[in-house]
Amino acid sequence: MSLTFKERLDRYAALLIHIGVNLQAGQRLLLSTDLECAPLARLIAKHAYKAGAPLVNIIWNDAYTARVRFQHAAPDSLSTFPQWRADLWRETAERGDAFLHVTSDDPTLLADIDPDLIDRERRGRQGPLRPFTELMRKNAFAWCRAAAPSTAWATRVFPELPADAAVARLWDDVFTANRVDEPDPVQAWRDHLAELARRADALNARRYRAVHFQGPGTDLEVGLADSHVWVGGASLTPTGVFFAGNLPTEELFTAPHRAEVRGTVRATKPLSLSGTLIEDIELYFEEGRIVEARASKGEEALQRALGTDEGARFLGEVALVSTQSPVSATGTLFLDSLYDENAACHLAFGFSFSENFEGGSDLSPEEITALGGNDSLTHVDFMIGSTSVDVDGITADGTREPLLRSGEWAF
Repeated sequence: MSLTFKERLDRYAALLIHIGVNLQAGQRLLLSTDLECAPLARLIAKHAYKAGAPLVNIIWNDAYTARVRFQHAAPDSLSTFPQWRADLWRETAERGDAFLHVTSDDPTLLADIDPDLIDRERRGRQGPLRPFTELMRKNAFAWCRAAAPSTAWATRVFPELPADAAVARLWDDVFTANRVDEPDPVQAWRDHLAELARRADALNARRYRAVHFQGPGTDLEVGLADSHVWVGGASLTPTGVFFAGNLPTEELFTAPHRAEVRGTVRATKPLSLSGTLIEDIELYFEEGRIVEARASKGEEALQRALGTDEGARFLGEVALVSTQSPVSATGTLFLDSLYDENAACHLAFGFSFSENFEGGSDLSPEEITALGGNDSLTHVDFMIGSTSVDVDGITADGTREPLLRSGEWAF
């Protein structure tokens, strides 16, 4: 018997609480979401309270109001960020509350906005949020990033369909990608996370020196940081509670060595960044640094992101993803990095995650940097995998072992 949309939406909300942030009895939840996500947000609140949350605090966002700000506010004012929001985020992290961020972004909403204005706002936000970001990087609290279709997003993904049909189709794909239609979605996710953990254990046992990507326009060797740790699926808080930082998640990821990346890479999917769609990204690395960056569309937005700070021109993450996954099986280009990065191998320029280092939660940023990690205000994922890309692991003695062939696991 097929489920109704309302039943599927309720299951999705339950997954975000029980798998995404894995909310514990007595734990507060801070939910940051868009106005269009209100029906889902109410269900999330219901499941949070049923799980024992004493308080669900919802912060409502509206991308269209943000656009109005870019259009009409004084440029010098765009770097202003409300201190109360920075304090709320920091206090949430320090108290060990759960944090859930559900977006429904229009990938091209800010395409006609001066990139300099977007850059001012982004920089003004990143500084005050740094204390929260630092604790998130250490997994000091349970956090999860998810998405919910909006009319604007759906019609960008399926421009050939009427708006209502586009939204329905995108919801179908979101439910499929998140295993919502499984007989027991929560158990299906626990099984999947366990399988990712087994693959991560296999990679950690091999202690590869580097991974090598080869495909059309790509010949890139990514050296791995000293004491690197591969992580798959779930992460752990300091108290040992698991959570899934992304839902869906299909990746095995670790920290590149900041100075040991060389070669050329070509993105296999567009990147939606701050309301701008960036297409056909090509990057060239020397001694870990991005020395050349090109894109057929949105290049100015890419260059500004790379200019955030010195660390923005170095990698902070390398991730392996099989093309055989529910996300990939939809056949949809989501124009959203959360979904597209879980359909393909990807890299991220910007900061490294502490969990990708042995004993990382006890390491300072300086100690992580000494191990080859990277520090930055930003972290931007872009997709480089496809059925035309092969990946090898390279051992300390130079032996090559297949990790993915034609996009599928080879180990």
